[in-house]
Amino acid sequence: MQNIPVENENRESYRALMLDGETRAKLWSQVFESIESYIAGVAAAPITTNTDPSELHSFLKLFDFTQPVDPLKAIEFTVDGFWRYHVHNAHPRYFGLFVPAPTTMGIVADALAAAFNPALGARHLSPLAVEIERHVVDAFCNQCGYDSSNRDGLLTTGGSEANHTALLTALTRMFPDFGKKGLRALTSEPVLYVSTEGHHSVLKAARLCGLGTDALREIPVDDCCRMNCDALYRHVEKDKARGLTPFLIVATAGTTSAGAIDPISKLVEYAAQEKVWLHVDAAWGGATVLVPELRDLLRGIDCADSITLDVHKWLSIPMGAGLYLTRHADILERTFKVAAPYMPQASNSDRAPDPFTRSMQWSRRFVGLKIFLSLAVAGWDGYASTIRQQISLGDYLREKLAAAGWELLNKTSLPVVCFVDSRHPEGRTRHYLEIVEKAVVSGGQAWISVTALGCVPVLRACITNYRTTFKDVDILIGELATAREQANRRFHGNLA
Repeated sequence: MQNIPVENENRESYRALMLDGETRAKLWSQVFESIESYIAGVAAAPITTNTDPSELHSFLKLFDFTQPVDPLKAIEFTVDGFWRYHVHNAHPRYFGLFVPAPTTMGIVADALAAAFNPALGARHLSPLAVEIERHVVDAFCNQCGYDSSNRDGLLTTGGSEANHTALLTALTRMFPDFGKKGLRALTSEPVLYVSTEGHHSVLKAARLCGLGTDALREIPVDDCCRMNCDALYRHVEKDKARGLTPFLIVATAGTTSAGAIDPISKLVEYAAQEKVWLHVDAAWGGATVLVPELRDLLRGIDCADSITLDVHKWLSIPMGAGLYLTRHADILERTFKVAAPYMPQASNSDRAPDPFTRSMQWSRRFVGLKIFLSLAVAGWDGYASTIRQQISLGDYLREKLAAAGWELLNKTSLPVVCFVDSRHPEGRTRHYLEIVEKAVVSGGQAWISVTALGCVPVLRACITNYRTTFKDVDILIGELATAREQANRRFHGNLA
């Protein structure tokens, strides 16, 4: 084996990872042009693309990593792949799940965070990043009405981590030795409660906390898909009579399928009476606290023990970014604090806690910058105006659907609409609705989905993209009309 001078070896590694200035300049230019091209052109592109696994595998076989690839060609390959093999959720007629077009400042922030690469484990190493995130947490605590004298929070990867954190903090509050002894500290079997329309991340969190899914009680909902409080009361009393320990109630503010908001005030009052932690999973609907005339939808949230906000949903922050907020200033450290001799020691004058002592994560990406910069440029009023527009678009969609003979099945102030075809005898069946869905999606002009409200299948269209207009809603209505005709032909039916 030929001996290579260490100096030359280091130089080659340096060039391979950092690249030279001329190449970097070309890369930044190419990336910028690719992003601009996507932002400008996505509205004219088909929303759905080829997702055939065998074709994707063949596409990726070009890279076996045995030989270096030209950096510019690697970028070109990646951009081409995104155009060809990606459902374009940034499209203004993507009426699907909560993945809207990202803010421009969020895109810029992610690039800056990657370049400076602060590791948010120890405050001493990343003071600006840590303080920006504290500033963002305080700002959202204010919006939710939490008292500044007793509150805390942290940035998370999304709503799932925030909901998981809620379970851990609730267990720590109910069972003070839980952090040290784990499940061995539990003197009785703990149980928690969420509606049947609540998010399944709560169920997953119960499993990850070691409680198991049997600890979760799914409470029936009323005709508006909100948690049935009387059913909750009965479940709690039954569990207490069996010697179990209720420790957490999860209220949902904006269910995924129907946009339902549980009666938060009523649940807060009941949880306080029962000495149970009340968590509000406001991952999507929590954005309404930014709009003065909509805040009443979340009445009582300021008295919740903790709150989840998923800002990569309605606030258009790039994936992934969530918030866990609490009105108990000490609970995060009680839940997560550990001592680590290898972590940098803060100076005597710096008594602010390190992020690793208050979160299930250790060193992590600088999530807060994309929230901070998006808010700095848009302001609360900019976001409030955007949400108002989307609420109006939701109302407009309902009017257009009703006029076209589609039956609306959910009741919510939020811009998510569930509907079936009342003009066809099979129009309430999943098979019929899936034919309509596939016809719309395959046309490439709009994207909707099929879900269920309880056991009732429905078509679902949701508006959370700031680029969506009234014209886009009109196009969706036209696509639905065409899809309905195709479904009717499949069923050999006629319009009523």
